[in-house]
Amino acid sequence: MGEKLSNQYNPQSLLNEIEEKFQMFQILNEKGEIVDKENEPNLSDEELVELMTRMVYTRILDQRSISLNRQGRLGFYAPTAGQEASQLASHFALEKEDWILPGYRDVPQIVFHGLPLWKAFLFSRGHFVGNQAPEGVNVLAPQIIIGAQYVQTAGVALGLKKRGTKNVAVTYTGDGGSSQGDFYEGINFAGAFKAPAIFFIQNNQYAISTPRELQTAGKTLAQKGISAGIPCVQVDGMDALAVYVATRDARERAIRGEGPTLIETVCYRYGPHTMSGDDPTRYRTAEIDNEWAAKDPIVRFRTYLEGKGLWSEAKEEEVIERAKEEIKEAIKKADETPKQTVTDLITNMYEELPVNLQEQYSIYKEKESR
Repeated sequence: MGEKLSNQYNPQSLLNEIEEKFQMFQILNEKGEIVDKENEPNLSDEELVELMTRMVYTRILDQRSISLNRQGRLGFYAPTAGQEASQLASHFALEKEDWILPGYRDVPQIVFHGLPLWKAFLFSRGHFVGNQAPEGVNVLAPQIIIGAQYVQTAGVALGLKKRGTKNVAVTYTGDGGSSQGDFYEGINFAGAFKAPAIFFIQNNQYAISTPRELQTAGKTLAQKGISAGIPCVQVDGMDALAVYVATRDARERAIRGEGPTLIETVCYRYGPHTMSGDDPTRYRTAEIDNEWAAKDPIVRFRTYLEGKGLWSEAKEEEVIERAKEEIKEAIKKADETPKQTVTDLITNMYEELPVNLQEQYSIYKEKESR
């Protein structure tokens, strides 16, 4: 007892050694300056502008969605401000034929993947039409059960592998989701079968009110991928360029048959966990909020693009006005969609009604016809 452990057997030393190797990957610092020229992506001017456009659009979508929720015109809504680089830059590295299995905060990715915005609004209202993606739009409905999309993604990715397609399945969860059993089952299954999946942990620092430091004893969330034998990396989630490069490289590995990757994007949500009663001022300080506000992904990317002569206040205003107009049209179309009925719910769930529902169906059908 109390003897000094040898180098061959020193579990704590091994853990320390592993954790020290996880250094956060960053290309664009908080001042909008390139700090890793070697890994700066070779994106065209048009692509850089398009990525910024999507990030600005999403910030406006978030602001308008919060307003619509407060007006009672949307149902469930999880704010996205602060996570634009994590969400949109990761999506920017994907192909149209790739599959996205989102969490409930990941509506922007599936909208830019092809889900009409008006259907995204209907999803928020709990309307079944909001879960009906158009043909050729490879997305599933946002998952409400924390972490369940990880297991589903492992299955979809294995299906893509068995079909021999050169595509990947991508999913997102938060720091809290990385503590769920489904998280471990999903990455373990995908790792064992070398399924072409990319697993994101969007570490926005709080699982509702639980801070990151109480979530796990691990120094990083990325290192959890080691247990499944898959490559893993921690990325500055407020840096659009770093997120893009990490996702691009993970996708390339996957389609080469090298299996999945786990990516932790270190970011921050500026708003509440959801609009369903959460008050972040009860568990976050103004000092913490201000610290992360200085790392704003849009401000950082804007500075970078302005330095290249690719962005201006006038250009941003154009994007803002277009976003407002398209959001206005989308909510109008959602309002015009026939309301969901009880009989819709019953017939969508069952092809052949069980006996106990046949009577209920008749009762509600009569009520709805009045």
